[in-house]
Amino acid sequence: MARLADYFVLVGYELDKRGSRDGQGQILQRFPEKDWEDNPFPQGIELFCQPSGWQLFTERNPPTFFVAVLTDISSERHYCACFTFWEAVESAQSQSHSRNGEEEEEASASHVQPAQLFAPKSLVLVSRLDHTEVFRNSLGLIYTIYVDGLSASLENVIGNLLTCTIPITGGAQPDVEDERARTISLGAGDRQVIQTPINDSLPVSSCSVALLFRQLGITNVLCLFCAALTEHKILFLSSSYQRLTDACRALLALMFPLKYSFTYVPILPAQLLEVLSTPTPFIIGVSSIFHSETQELLDVVIADLDGGTVTIPECIHISLLPEPLLHQTREALSMILDPELEVADLAFPPSTVSAPSLKMQDKEIRAVFLRLFAQLLQGYRWCLHIIRIHPEPVIRFHKAAFLGQRGLVEDDFLTKVLEGMAFAGFVTERGAPYRAIDLFDELVAYEVKRMRAEEGSKQKILQHIKELAEQLYKNENPYPAVTMHKVQKPTEGCYLRLHQRPFPRLDEGTVQWIIDQATAKLQTAPPAVKAEKKCMVPSGPPIAAIMERNGSALANSARRLEVVRNCISYVFENKMLEAKKLLPAVLRAMKGRAARHCLTQELNLHVQQNRAVLDHQQFDFIVRMMNCCLQDCTAMDEHGIAAALLPLVTAFCRKLSPGITQFAYSCVQEHVVWTNIQFWEAMFYCDVQNHIRALYLESNGENHVDEEGKEGPQEEKSALEIASEQRRLWPTMSREKQQELIQKEESTVFSQAIHYANRMSYLLLPLDTSKNRLLRSSGLGDVESVSNSFVTNSIAGSVAESYDTESGFEDAESSDVANYVVRFINRFVDKVCTESGVTNEHLKGLHIMIPDIVQMHIETLDAVHRESKRLPPIQKPKLLRPSLLVGEECVMEGLRVYLMPDGREEAAGGNIGGPPLLPAEGAIFLTTYRIVFKGTPSDPLVGEQVVIRSFPIASLTKEKKISTTVQTDQFIQEGLQLRSCTFQLLRIAFDVEVASESAEVFRKHLHKLRYPQHVRGTFAFTVGQSPKQAMQPKAKEKNPSLRTLSKNLVKNAKKTIGRQYVTRKKYTPPAWEHRSSQHFQEDDEDEISVSEEIDRSTLTPSTVIKPSDKMTMSHLVERACCRDYQRMGLGTLSNSLTRSKNEPFRISTVNRMYAICRSYPGLLIVPQSIQDNTIQRISRCYRQNRFPVVCWRNSRTKAVLLRSGGLHGKGVVGLFKSQNTPAAGPSQTDSTSLEQEKYLQAVINSMPHYADASGRNTLSGFTSAHMSSAGKWGSIRASGRMSNYVLNMEIGSRLAGKDLLSAQHNGAPSEASFLRQHRASLYIIGDKSQLKGAKPDPLQHWEVVPIEVFDVRQVKASFKKLIKACVPGSPSTDPSLTYLRTLEESEWLSQIHKILQISVLVVELLDTGSSVLVSLEDGWDITTQVVSLVQLLSDPYYRTMEGFRLLVEKEWLSFGHRFSHRGAQTLAAQSSGFAPVFLQFLDCVHQIHLQFPMEFEFTQYYLKFLSYHYVSNRFRTFLLDSDYERIELGLLYEEKGERKSQQVYKSIWDYIDRLNKKTPVFFNYMYAPEDGEVLRPYSNISNLKVWDYYTQEVLSEGPSYDWELVQGQPEQVEEVDRQDSSAPQTKRKIIWPCYDNRSRVEPDAISKLLEELHNLEAELGQVPECWKDVWDKVKASQRTETRQEVSRMASSSLLMSSSLLPHRRSLGVYLQESGVGSTLNLSLDSDTSSTSTPSSGKQGGRKSTSNLYSQFQMSESENRSYEGTLYKKGAFMKPWKPRWFVLDKTKHQLRYYDNRNDTECKGVIDLAEVESITPGTPTMGAPKTVEEKAFFDLKTTKRVYNFCAQDVQLAQQWIDRIQSCLSDA
Repeated sequence: MARLADYFVLVGYELDKRGSRDGQGQILQRFPEKDWEDNPFPQGIELFCQPSGWQLFTERNPPTFFVAVLTDISSERHYCACFTFWEAVESAQSQSHSRNGEEEEEASASHVQPAQLFAPKSLVLVSRLDHTEVFRNSLGLIYTIYVDGLSASLENVIGNLLTCTIPITGGAQPDVEDERARTISLGAGDRQVIQTPINDSLPVSSCSVALLFRQLGITNVLCLFCAALTEHKILFLSSSYQRLTDACRALLALMFPLKYSFTYVPILPAQLLEVLSTPTPFIIGVSSIFHSETQELLDVVIADLDGGTVTIPECIHISLLPEPLLHQTREALSMILDPELEVADLAFPPSTVSAPSLKMQDKEIRAVFLRLFAQLLQGYRWCLHIIRIHPEPVIRFHKAAFLGQRGLVEDDFLTKVLEGMAFAGFVTERGAPYRAIDLFDELVAYEVKRMRAEEGSKQKILQHIKELAEQLYKNENPYPAVTMHKVQKPTEGCYLRLHQRPFPRLDEGTVQWIIDQATAKLQTAPPAVKAEKKCMVPSGPPIAAIMERNGSALANSARRLEVVRNCISYVFENKMLEAKKLLPAVLRAMKGRAARHCLTQELNLHVQQNRAVLDHQQFDFIVRMMNCCLQDCTAMDEHGIAAALLPLVTAFCRKLSPGITQFAYSCVQEHVVWTNIQFWEAMFYCDVQNHIRALYLESNGENHVDEEGKEGPQEEKSALEIASEQRRLWPTMSREKQQELIQKEESTVFSQAIHYANRMSYLLLPLDTSKNRLLRSSGLGDVESVSNSFVTNSIAGSVAESYDTESGFEDAESSDVANYVVRFINRFVDKVCTESGVTNEHLKGLHIMIPDIVQMHIETLDAVHRESKRLPPIQKPKLLRPSLLVGEECVMEGLRVYLMPDGREEAAGGNIGGPPLLPAEGAIFLTTYRIVFKGTPSDPLVGEQVVIRSFPIASLTKEKKISTTVQTDQFIQEGLQLRSCTFQLLRIAFDVEVASESAEVFRKHLHKLRYPQHVRGTFAFTVGQSPKQAMQPKAKEKNPSLRTLSKNLVKNAKKTIGRQYVTRKKYTPPAWEHRSSQHFQEDDEDEISVSEEIDRSTLTPSTVIKPSDKMTMSHLVERACCRDYQRMGLGTLSNSLTRSKNEPFRISTVNRMYAICRSYPGLLIVPQSIQDNTIQRISRCYRQNRFPVVCWRNSRTKAVLLRSGGLHGKGVVGLFKSQNTPAAGPSQTDSTSLEQEKYLQAVINSMPHYADASGRNTLSGFTSAHMSSAGKWGSIRASGRMSNYVLNMEIGSRLAGKDLLSAQHNGAPSEASFLRQHRASLYIIGDKSQLKGAKPDPLQHWEVVPIEVFDVRQVKASFKKLIKACVPGSPSTDPSLTYLRTLEESEWLSQIHKILQISVLVVELLDTGSSVLVSLEDGWDITTQVVSLVQLLSDPYYRTMEGFRLLVEKEWLSFGHRFSHRGAQTLAAQSSGFAPVFLQFLDCVHQIHLQFPMEFEFTQYYLKFLSYHYVSNRFRTFLLDSDYERIELGLLYEEKGERKSQQVYKSIWDYIDRLNKKTPVFFNYMYAPEDGEVLRPYSNISNLKVWDYYTQEVLSEGPSYDWELVQGQPEQVEEVDRQDSSAPQTKRKIIWPCYDNRSRVEPDAISKLLEELHNLEAELGQVPECWKDVWDKVKASQRTETRQEVSRMASSSLLMSSSLLPHRRSLGVYLQESGVGSTLNLSLDSDTSSTSTPSSGKQGGRKSTSNLYSQFQMSESENRSYEGTLYKKGAFMKPWKPRWFVLDKTKHQLRYYDNRNDTECKGVIDLAEVESITPGTPTMGAPKTVEEKAFFDLKTTKRVYNFCAQDVQLAQQWIDRIQSCLSDA
């Protein structure tokens, strides 16, 4: 039984002594006066009686009633029912306090006597029970007695009220009526029935929940509900106190079965408002008077009950319910609260929808929330760990497992709820296995299945809600029948009576006496025992059974699980190859949870007695699988994968050496889960639970052995069931038995703690404890660095800071790792042992043991680490070392990487098919020259191919970090994407073993080598200068330590820096005599320099070369430009004034010291008449001082080609704007312009036709000149349309307007008006943007052609796009971005088109006798391109190898194309980026080469070779920006061979010459030039082809441009071929498009013949002849034969002959015009037509082949082993004919001729094809006279030949000879 009320208090108003307007409350009387022992009197009641403050009022208010809630220190709630009424204040008081009266009145009339004032007085009941209605009635009765003056005594009523006891809730049988519903009377003729709830664990809400929903609406209440559960602060506002209490009560009722454990104050008094700024969560109600005070609360959710709003501040995010539940809850609530909604749209709505009473609706809403909790927490009992049963149960909840099994790991709401205090209380209260159960327990255990089934059916859900509501309602109102109250109420309006006596003072004695009587009576009565019905709490279905909806996914993964099982069984059966094939599939399958569980189960089967010893390879496979399995586990390990693997990692092991075993745990430490302390706790509790369960199972097992035998197998009892059984028996056990059990349990926990200390040290101590790897990988220290970046709260940051990563002492570090782990384990042990009640002594013992455990483990690990380093790494392929050039060194040993496929599909086995060569695993090497990847394909089915991809470091254009997944491991790995301007891309992913520091060091090295400080740091300079490293590396550790790397770094830095700052002496050339002998001291190289200050003397006009300059001159004369000038006869270096005046040009030495123009060569061609000092002035008008100089002269028309930089602005104005009014005084600019004009005029005067008597050139003169030049177009074109070609160009609209080529080809006389419309003598091609405002001047003899050109920026942009199109980084996902589309967008081909177009225009002009000055941009990019192409097209000399070299040296190197700058070769040029101007030129040459294949002496390979090496920095040729810089570095003259070492070629030209002598790789066999040929290629984009240099690659050997590196591989292939040549040739060769080098695996016929010839010569022991000599001989004989034959033959079948028509030759496809039809005859092979077509007529040019061989043999006879006449039967239906047969042993063939003197071979039988020789029989048409035995048949693979000899002896001889030939082979 319990007291209904503990205290009755009377609280009155007391005036504030300090004179403030507000008074304060004061307790006038309280009963009982002394506190109850079990319940002290709560403090501060007077504050709560008037929550908004005690004030006086001017009129009487009606009495009010509300219940406030106070929480005491032991968190018991006290309900204070306050009944307040108003009493008049005595007038004396009111007089003295009139000042403090009502403000308004004072303001209106201060002199008026104030009205009477009323003060509040409260009657308060304090109780621990919440019976609001009873309190309201009881206090109302007391007030009624007082106000209506009833006869009952107030003291009696109060005494009875305080002594009234009611039954304890949840009491005995419900059928005893009095027990349940207690009727009470307070002795004033009243009667009340108090209903106590059946089960006191269910909250009582009457109708407060329904009211809350009515006030706020569904969404708002759900929002508040979630906020309360996720521990936010909630504040209710209302002007009604009772409503605040109800709302707070309702919110708590909704949270059932969770209990709110934070601050709970339904009504907060004004004086305590600062409580609102508390940091802890709360639910508080405040009167809305204080609304403004709540405005500045930033983190409080405010619910305004009167306004129906909920305000959530911006900084708060409230997690809502997980999705299907949220929607279902909303629907269910709207069905209850708004039943009309369903039928709102019906045409015939039902007449009435019965709305339930408010109380019933309240229960229905609570039923919805009860269902919600049952669904949220379903299966929670399966995740409880019971870790102690006696003396008290200790229970822990495995949160991660619960979330994992429910599939709600990501869900914010549930995670927060499970972490909250309310849930912790729930576990403590409801976790107990043996207790009374209530509605929620039944619901969560038995009804979950039903709720699952009913999902979606609204009627069934509603039905269930109504059933639950009934139960809740019944719980609150067990006996609705007896609710008959009889309580007197005061008469209406009695509070307004004027003369109301004040509330009387009560007699304390009477009340106390009544109370004492009652307590005495209670003490004598027998104590009421609360009979609790305890039972075992049902667990309900396990979560797995509930979550079966994912069935389909499981079925899908059955195949994968099969694969996992097979792979594991293969591993343990030692079928490693099979396992290796399955491994990638297994690792892929590990993404799925089922596969990971399957793996742990399968591995478990292979563990016997806690140990499984594997061999190295098995161990490796198992570890890889485990790692992959753990890879996707989060730190929480919600699926229990890490938990299942934990026992396995300590079971699988391998023997490293006797007595040293390595366990799997040392290889799976890299996972974040091991550093999560919650994971270890959950694991620990789980193990403890299993052991405790085992403890009790054993003890029971002893007693029940016999019973079990009868019953058969019993179901296994769960730990909770055992615990509940034990709790039931506990009270019945003896004291000793209890102690014994407690002891056993405690020692179980203790032993587990030791076990776990060991386990944790296994997984936390790294294998190599000397390294501080712990910090990096295990995430113990720096949590952010962990791959998943899960911030665990397990390690305090402070520890990480105290850990000194940089400390260099190994001992310090290892001990640090140890301390670290010790601290971690100590914290864990402290936590779990205190929670599971281990005694303090034991705990201390543990703390002493832990450091020893860790130390012992470190010692074992050291031995294991030492041994494991000796192990050869398994299954990872051996690192293949790349072959290096002479002088190339490894900067960084190979880092193990995977080469990932990029956007090019061929290598990955894409669209063409073929094996997937990529991804490949191998290593990346960084040498001083290249970045090389060398490895083997990962796909085990591809075979033993070697994959090499490399490019020169200097060509690196972009490097970016990527992260990529390697198929085999599923690890996301960091990697790099390196792009090169040699059109290569390396996408590499670093192997797991490569530390990120190594990768970083690799990048730094790369950057250093790519951008050296100075050009001296490039490979071309550093090569061969440092002491050579040994080629074979020492056995290094897996990760080259940082120390060795930095050593290398320093070494290289010294190497480069040392060479950079050598002090350079002023350049003093040696004396003339020494110069001729050309020997230099070794170290002079650095010291050649040119003084930076310009000598004044060089600026004085001088025409004579001063003797002091002669030394420089002799060198300048040797330069390419000078050689070329002399070849063209453009001028000579005469040493005196008596220069030949008839030469129009001279070689000027004005720039010999590079004073005028740094970027020009030292010797320049200028008009004869121009003085050097004039040049000095003119040069200022041009950009970079690049004034116009002559670079080529047309030998026929004597027109010259000039080049210069663009004009400066002022120069343009002066030159082209006609000055109508001469300036007053010639200013500086004018004089310069005049000199400029004079200069150009001098150029024009130099042209011979200009000096004609006419002085002008009529148009017709030009036409004839044009027609006479035998031009050559890229195809057959009508000569009449030739002129239109240039006219159609959109270049130079003005030029076209001038009709630059007249259409006079028809020979019609030109009109008179045309005669004056002359052709300008000099065209200046300039940039349109610069020539704005230039006017044509009729008097001048030059004309400006403004054209639009692209600048370098556009070239850069275009090149970037081109690279991305040709070598995409990843396969394009966008279908619109095809290869051709991206190619078009790059605009590369349109730029090529533009250059070619301009070049052809210039060629055209020069060919018609006008000179041209190309003056674009700075004169060193597009100018160079155009000028070089013009010379190439116009002058056949430049199409030879020697000429092309000269062209490049002259126009590109001497005239200062900025190779270093454009190629971004040094650190300084890095920002400017890579601009491939030279590459563009080579591409143009390639396009011309394609259109005129017979005009070039060199091949396409030559162009590719230059393209590759001009950026590779292997040679010094293309370094630096001008001759001046090269001289300064001392490079220019050493090329002349002063100190060349045999090995290292510093000049690319020397290298090419040497290579060309050895092999015909650069030589074009089709080369058959025509004299004086001018080429005019088509430049339309449709005629241009993408250069295969951009797209092709050879993975078998890397780029083929470093010839030494790729030599030495194909020999063995060739040998195989030669051995097989005797057998029938059925051997097929497979050539992969991106793997093999086609030209080498399958060489063209000529190369093959030359090679065979070479091999034969070597075999015969002769000195092999140079291929070039052989070729020249063949060509010479070819020519003589052809000349003889042309008379006889219509055409020749051989390409070399020059008799083909010009147009036919330019096409590049040659049809053999012979009987064989359209066979392409591109070879010199004599076997082209086999004997099977003897009748195909005379083969053109076949005679030559017989002579071909005669070149190489000493005599004819040697080639004819045996010869004679045989009759041969022709093919089908042909007669027998005598033929002259020759048996040739050398060539292994039988040839036949028409007669003995015939030189033309008619057919060949290859002896390799002969299968047998058999005696034959005569057939029809055979010679009559011959005996039968003279016939024999020769059977080949193709057909049978029938022969017959003159007689039997001859036949026998032939048979013997042929037989011996066959047997010799």
